[in-house]
Amino acid sequence: MRPYGVPCAFALSIATALLLGATTDGIEIRHTDNNAENIAARRRASNENISPDENNKQFWYNAGNNLLRKKLNSERQYGVAKNVIFFIGDGMSIATLASARIYMGQKQNNTGSEKEMLSFEKFPFTGLSKTYCVDSQVADSACSATAYLTGVKGNIETIGVSGAVSNRDCLASNEPANQAVSSMRWAQQAGKRTGVVSNMRVTHATPAGAYANVAQRDWECDNDVLVDELADKSCTTQSPDIARQLIERETGRNLNVIMGGGRAKFFPNTDKDQQNQKGQRRDGRDLIKEWLEINRTSGASSAYVTDRSQLKSVNTSETDYLFGLFASSHMSYNILANKSQEPTLVEMTEAAIEVLSKGDAGYYLFVEGGLIDWAHHSNMAQLALDEAVMLSKAVGRAAELTSREDTLIVVTSDHSHTMTINGYPHRGSDILGHPKIAYTDNMPYSTLSYANGPSYKARYNLSDDKTDEPQYQFPSMVNLTWETHGGDDVAVFASGPWAHLFVGNYEQNYIPHAISYAAQMGPGAELERKHVADSSSTKILVNSSLAAFTALVMLLLR
Repeated sequence: MRPYGVPCAFALSIATALLLGATTDGIEIRHTDNNAENIAARRRASNENISPDENNKQFWYNAGNNLLRKKLNSERQYGVAKNVIFFIGDGMSIATLASARIYMGQKQNNTGSEKEMLSFEKFPFTGLSKTYCVDSQVADSACSATAYLTGVKGNIETIGVSGAVSNRDCLASNEPANQAVSSMRWAQQAGKRTGVVSNMRVTHATPAGAYANVAQRDWECDNDVLVDELADKSCTTQSPDIARQLIERETGRNLNVIMGGGRAKFFPNTDKDQQNQKGQRRDGRDLIKEWLEINRTSGASSAYVTDRSQLKSVNTSETDYLFGLFASSHMSYNILANKSQEPTLVEMTEAAIEVLSKGDAGYYLFVEGGLIDWAHHSNMAQLALDEAVMLSKAVGRAAELTSREDTLIVVTSDHSHTMTINGYPHRGSDILGHPKIAYTDNMPYSTLSYANGPSYKARYNLSDDKTDEPQYQFPSMVNLTWETHGGDDVAVFASGPWAHLFVGNYEQNYIPHAISYAAQMGPGAELERKHVADSSSTKILVNSSLAAFTALVMLLLR
């Protein structure tokens, strides 16, 4: 008998291990490899894939001490952040970061790719944020966007509202007392230019957090409310859909830059766009046309673009408002995209910075790399890692175009995912491969796998699986239609004025408050300013005892 395709002997070994594991008596978990072939293979891999210097203890002493010197000489910047660029890697868990840097190095044929660093991992200050919602241990992108864009935690699937608003309660979401003000609005009220860039629909949960207040994240256009069987139909008239809020309400209509996907949410279902895709609106409104007709300020110039070539042709120095919708729904994965049609996240970020840089008071730009999350939901790990690398490139380009002296850059994620990197693979192992053999059934298992998702299969020999194909689905343990988010903390990286405020472990809703203080906009502008006299930066002073300790370490290493 083979229950669920698992051999009886294997099932018996699992049962025995579980029985013995119920107590520490009678069982010893060993981390010892007694397979001579495995040991020899690891030695060969080390010789092939790592620098011989790594076998020298002095190499590691030097590496550690060099980093120590760098930390001791690091600078805290004060003053005011004239500009803020806030990046979200949607679903970019810490396991995703570790895997993505290895993936990036291996794509570049670098040996020792485990030591690679994504652009933002080089930032001087790092922290961890706690991502749970008011009513959920594991967050979705809606309540998390509310937290890191408004400073208020709300319920799962709601955007821009407090925990007083339950899912689909559109009447409660209309109450001003329950609505959270976006940090985009704080910036606008401080005279800054503002922008939102995403490779998802611009009405999707994450970008919507920058401008919307809604009781259900899926209500991106009026049709979405009408087809929602759990929604009160009066919500279509009593609470504007997300696309309408982007065009009608103060925060959305005053965004200088809006770029991403989601064209279908903005025009009637009786019309078709350039790609012959029908619109989804049932109210007959063409919100794109309405956006172009908005009279914001006298003499302001507006541009609407729908593909990469049009974006490239925009004279950013003479454009005050830029609206780019590059796909009917979400934009394509970087690996699979038609590059002649869709701009990359790097190109959108670059164009946004150019348009926003016109303002004397500075700007606040929010950028989402949302397809990391989308790929994880399908258990497509390679696509997720490639999207994380693309986000890294966008951050790197933003850093090149700006100055650390006046621009605060913050990079984080909204929530985690269930992908894990595991199994003691040797250095240089293909991060997308399955280099290890399970002794219990003598079959290989992949380094990357998921706790749940659509790729579930009973245990099988995956030796012939083409794991290097972009849309390969890595193994999952529990069969679900879509893989779920994870509830673990996510990393935060910061560089620029007041970046040291992002050190430590904190609630996710702290992030916009720290940005507010650094940029002197919103509620943070009302707090007492520290270090006002020093408008640039101040070195961290090392006390005499620490200096003496460092000198002693150096003496011992000679």
